[in-house]
Amino acid sequence: MKLGKLLIVLGVLGIVGCQTVQTTNPGAVGVTRKQHMIVSEEEVEKGSAVAYKQELDKARSGGGLNVDPASYKRVQAISQKLIPQTTVFRPDAGKWNWEVNVQTSKEVNAYCMPGGKIMVYTGLIQQLNATDAELAAVIGHEIAHALREHSRERLSRSYVEQAALATVAIATGAGDATMALAQQVSAVTFSLPHSRDQEAEADRIGLELMARAGYDPNAAVKLWEKMAKLGGSGPEFLSTHPSSDSRIQDLQASIPRVLPLYQAVEH
Repeated sequence: MKLGKLLIVLGVLGIVGCQTVQTTNPGAVGVTRKQHMIVSEEEVEKGSAVAYKQELDKARSGGGLNVDPASYKRVQAISQKLIPQTTVFRPDAGKWNWEVNVQTSKEVNAYCMPGGKIMVYTGLIQQLNATDAELAAVIGHEIAHALREHSRERLSRSYVEQAALATVAIATGAGDATMALAQQVSAVTFSLPHSRDQEAEADRIGLELMARAGYDPNAAVKLWEKMAKLGGSGPEFLSTHPSSDSRIQDLQASIPRVLPLYQAVEH
């Protein structure tokens, strides 16, 4: 591949040059790790919007999008309490085009794509018999991944190792770059596990989000205890959110930092 052509494609995609960024404010939980980004935030959000629409279309065509009124109402209500708290970590998150949907599925799963595209599966609610506070722990955790731009970070790491996106863009035309990126966003959302650093950050930020929204942060510990007790091969959620013996200990260590925030909220 000629260097000039490669640089043109990379320039179109907005991924020339590496930036070292701090995507969020530290918050009470003190998340301060800096991240190295190659892919631009704008391009990732474009790809995310396409990928999310594809998931909505699949759920809708299968008759499983927002068809459980009780679950939809609960998830919406919880999310609408969590979303305003995101501006503590990112003032710009208040201007994101947030979307919240519920998919009927036996899978114990949830995700939040870049730019605030939330999906909760009914299996998460039903199989865990989840309380509102436990759902807030999951949704807050997923929102935290989006705030920290973990998908963008993982894509950036991937593109350091291979020029796959550039190859696809050259083969299909620069106009199809967003579709190629949508496929990559789907891959990191549904297939690839998060790093331990990313999981710890999402746990801590999610804990603070739920506390500020008026949900008892101790529920996060109960949630992961329930996750650990599920039989078989474990819930789908754990395939991309690997559990560890230290996770509950980490949460318990962070609770004293956010408990005053919860206690300050009128209940």
